[in-house]
Amino acid sequence: MPQTEVYFYQDERGRVPVVEWLTELRQSDRRAYAKCVARIRRLAAAGHELRRPEADFLRDGVYELRARQGHVNYRILYFFHGRNVAILVYALTKEGEIAEADIDRALRRKATFEQDPERYTYEEENNG
Repeated sequence: MPQTEVYFYQDERGRVPVVEWLTELRQSDRRAYAKCVARIRRLAAAGHELRRPEADFLRDGVYELRARQGHVNYRILYFFHGRNVAILVYALTKEGEIAEADIDRALRRKATFEQDPERYTYEEENNG
């Protein structure tokens, strides 16, 4: 299976919600941050083949990357664009089920992205 390209969703103001969330997580809990980054790398390696406990399908084309540190659950919501591209659109820390409002937010971002993928794809300024 070919490598899956993983990109971050960027909103119309240039904000990148998942990158912002990861930056805050890195400052507050480096172990949790490392687990989330490891899940993103696994998504890149396994793509559509990634399953529980690392990933799960939620609904309407939205999936979740799943990481846990202690008693805290971390989730990164994403969707596939074409066969080998995954777009990370939303991230959260949770205790119970993912709220429908969070999935709805991911779906709105998915719809926005699909209208103009180039505009809503975050391009890192350097690769390091």
